[in-house]
Amino acid sequence: MTSLQEEMILSSPYQKFGRNEWKSLNGHFNLNLATADLDKLHALNEPLNMQEIEEIYFPLAHLIELHIQNYNRVHEDRKLFFQRDQKKLPFIIGIAGSVAVGKSTTARVLRKVLSLLPQKPKVELVTTDGFLYPNKILTEKNILNRKGFPESYDTKKLLQFLSAIKSGNPKHTVPVYSHLEYDILQNKEQEINHPDILIVEGINVLQVNSQKGQNNKVFVSDFFDYSIYVDALEKDIISWYIDRFESLRATAFQDPNSYFHKYADMTEEGSTKMANQIWNEINKPNLHDNILPTKYRADLILKKGSNHFVRNIKVRKL
Repeated sequence: MTSLQEEMILSSPYQKFGRNEWKSLNGHFNLNLATADLDKLHALNEPLNMQEIEEIYFPLAHLIELHIQNYNRVHEDRKLFFQRDQKKLPFIIGIAGSVAVGKSTTARVLRKVLSLLPQKPKVELVTTDGFLYPNKILTEKNILNRKGFPESYDTKKLLQFLSAIKSGNPKHTVPVYSHLEYDILQNKEQEINHPDILIVEGINVLQVNSQKGQNNKVFVSDFFDYSIYVDALEKDIISWYIDRFESLRATAFQDPNSYFHKYADMTEEGSTKMANQIWNEINKPNLHDNILPTKYRADLILKKGSNHFVRNIKVRKL
């Protein structure tokens, strides 16, 4: 290791923990989840077991609990300082990362584990897919093939939602996205009713670049009290994406109502070729141009190994 590399490691804003050291940090958090719970938490082709939850997510929940306790103390101190009875606002956690890296599984597991904290907080989960423009608008803008890029989101609506949450408004509704129909559902909404903790999951939630023609002064990440980036080597993410595409071709794509039903009769070879094409034309540019550059804005980075399980954790120093 060169002196320059050593200097870079020493000057890193993150503390790095291997899996064995990380799992030893959980001092008190312990619970049992049923097999049925595990089945509901992980996404297609993403393995999950109790060992992963106990060794990675229990310590993570414990760490976040410390941040929430500090958040609540500051709230009480501010009430005394301002001599006003102000309502406590939800603690917002942002989860970012590439397509197919396992963000949705991380978000669901974290929601479940945090809801089991001693205070039994109410934890809600919102995905930014619901804030994509409908396909009709994306088509009019000629960016349907850029779904998932920053310009494909109704950022104004997402910012208004987060602003309302942090303003203390108790009830909110957000749009619902259907992966089957590959579009926003017109007659369905998700209701959010004053949660203690809100998890916001999406590929570009840590994005700070302004969209073309806009001069944004406020960003989605400005509303986060804690942020997590789910990371992995690109070669592993590509492999997971191709495997997931093939699994969907054999299952969900067979549904005539699926937007991707046109791929249902493909051979395995054709499916792999198509998945590679979609990755190279859409997901790879989005990863390199928009998602990966936001990684070091996160408070915590979960680095996965090729088996989809977390290998190490980086936590921003305070």
